[in-house]
Amino acid sequence: MMDSSFDRRDFLKVLGWGGATVALTGCGFTSVEDGKETVVSYVEATDFMVPGIGVYYNSTCAQCDAGCSINGRVREGRVLKLEGNPASAINRGKLCGLGQAGVQHHYNPDRIREPLLRNGEKGETITWEKAYALIAEKLQGVTGEEIAFVTGGMSGHTKVLLENYLTSFGCQNHFAYEAIAPGVVRAANKKSYGVTMPRYNINKAKLVLSFGADFLGSWVSPVHFSQQYGQFRKGVDGQRGVLVQVESKMTLTGANADRWLVVRPGTEGILALGLINALGTASGDVAAAVKAYDKERVSKDTGVSVEHIDKLVALLKSHTPSLVLAGSAAEGYAHGSQNAAAINLLNQVLGNVGKTVVGATSVPFPQMTPVVGNTAALATLSDGLDAGKYKVIFNCGANPVFTAPAAMKFKEHFAKVGFKVAFAHYLDETALQADLVLPLDSALEDWGTSVPEYMAEDAQINVQQPLMERLHANTRGFGEILLALLKQRHPEDYKNYADYYAYLRGALLQNKNALGGDGADDDTFWNNSLSAGIFKLAGSPAALFGSTTAAGLTLPEPAAVDAQYPLHLIPSVNASLRDGRNANQPWLQESPDPLTTIVWDSWVEIHPKKAAELGIVEGDIVEVAGKNGSIKAQAYLFPGIHPDAISVPLGQGHEAMGRYSKGFGVNPFQILDAVFDKETGELAMHETRVKISKTGKRVIIVKEEGPAGGQQMGKKIAARLNTDDVDLTKEA
Repeated sequence: MMDSSFDRRDFLKVLGWGGATVALTGCGFTSVEDGKETVVSYVEATDFMVPGIGVYYNSTCAQCDAGCSINGRVREGRVLKLEGNPASAINRGKLCGLGQAGVQHHYNPDRIREPLLRNGEKGETITWEKAYALIAEKLQGVTGEEIAFVTGGMSGHTKVLLENYLTSFGCQNHFAYEAIAPGVVRAANKKSYGVTMPRYNINKAKLVLSFGADFLGSWVSPVHFSQQYGQFRKGVDGQRGVLVQVESKMTLTGANADRWLVVRPGTEGILALGLINALGTASGDVAAAVKAYDKERVSKDTGVSVEHIDKLVALLKSHTPSLVLAGSAAEGYAHGSQNAAAINLLNQVLGNVGKTVVGATSVPFPQMTPVVGNTAALATLSDGLDAGKYKVIFNCGANPVFTAPAAMKFKEHFAKVGFKVAFAHYLDETALQADLVLPLDSALEDWGTSVPEYMAEDAQINVQQPLMERLHANTRGFGEILLALLKQRHPEDYKNYADYYAYLRGALLQNKNALGGDGADDDTFWNNSLSAGIFKLAGSPAALFGSTTAAGLTLPEPAAVDAQYPLHLIPSVNASLRDGRNANQPWLQESPDPLTTIVWDSWVEIHPKKAAELGIVEGDIVEVAGKNGSIKAQAYLFPGIHPDAISVPLGQGHEAMGRYSKGFGVNPFQILDAVFDKETGELAMHETRVKISKTGKRVIIVKEEGPAGGQQMGKKIAARLNTDDVDLTKEA
């Protein structure tokens, strides 16, 4: 039973239910044995293990932050295949290639298998007992202000335990860092709608106007949006959905659009204000703010013809409700917040708020709700490291040594910390700089809960459970490690939990009524929870502001041409590799880029006209140089990019992390200028200016589309049609 001296409020905080109304029951928590995997004779096999027959378990994908639920097929104790869980409102039984590759991450031969302690330039293996004792020793006499904890986005009970651990020191230095995150859009949404992440009803729109939001590729929740897109294409009220994509570099979503409009980099907000002006329905301060943005000026600034502006306005008038989205192409500038605000304002003027932009239902347990990562956290952390504020730093789920621009000098600042601890699956660039490396379980052998940032329907809590025993006896789950560290700090508070499994089970049982288990006995509720893999929580969607105002909205003139660095660098996001955390999974390296079909390498996308001007042909090794360094990669001639821009995909260029990532391609993060959005402090990913030059070397690009020109076996694969020849004002 629960210790009578243990305060009820503290008990709820320990379990992650602070702020919720719960009824406490008796504590009789069970545990699971933790041991090495053994080979079991079929004669002595467990009841559920039948040779050649698969067993299925529901869990949660951890390959990205979308929160898709998975169904794993396990045969003879080994996980073989992952698919989507049909019960999840987020992915409804579907799973992308990135999620499928979670199996390969699990079995990866380069995973760290034991705790490592730095010994000069090498690492020596140590026991977990020694690792925990060393952490306790290094934290003696250290104040909470001298500790920093870096993670990616985090939610659920690992977030609960982490916050409890930091609170035990009086530490508030939790830096949630994501190298690729819609931080500017979140802030603009908060101002425009009152919430950072509303629900977007693509399937209820008759027209989607996307300013660089690659919702079919890598933006927010692509599996969910792809399914909505299928419904969108079938039409609403008999009217087929029309997609218009505005961006400087074609994305996968742009390639699927009915009309793709190339825009001068950074002028997305100007086009949005021009559309508001041309619609002629704005009033008050909005009308005053857009008055100067007539079609001729907007066309001159953005490069979008007056004819195309007129056609787009006609579409917006005839296809209602519509939906306007702001993506990375719009937010990646020093004025990114203003771009996003202008795009959101267009949504409001069109009357989309409350129809295709609606409030999401939130989880009623504040301690479990997501803390989302951003790039502003990295700048703050780097400055603190440089000033010598921290004596001990922990890092989990982020690789800032790889993703931080060289201009920030993060690696040098990181080295100033006296004791560095990395929780990692691989020896990536950041883990290599650590003094102590603690090996993590994969998501397919770990316990946990999580709360998705983007809620597709009603609120839900995802459950993560092991699909098989640990591959390596000396890896541990992040929750398991946090629980052990908390026991060092407050042994009495956590003495009832033998391990993280016992903690998690106890936490969920304490609130089973609120989680849909009213009337069920503990074992039945627990087994049903694991079977479902999801807790669906009824609730009311958040109310949106829906106010229409242009207060404080000002956009700069288009940037002047830089004679030394005339080209805009667009670091593009690959749906598989993202920020590079998945680069050591060869399935993903082998998966062709959907637009270029290039594999296992980096490339520089350049418009054919600009290439001809510079004498560049496909396969030339070119140098891309900016104020903060240069990279060299093969040139790929690509008409889907603005002539004044070039693009290099992110995710490659590792100097560590394993055999399938080290030495492949280049890392564009390193040459980015340290320019930040003026309102949010987010890294302005598209503000770097570069020049390009030939190196005199040339290669044959490895790709799957065949030779240049789309030829295969002497036959043309697909014919091109100029978008100017397509009239989208006519119904299909």
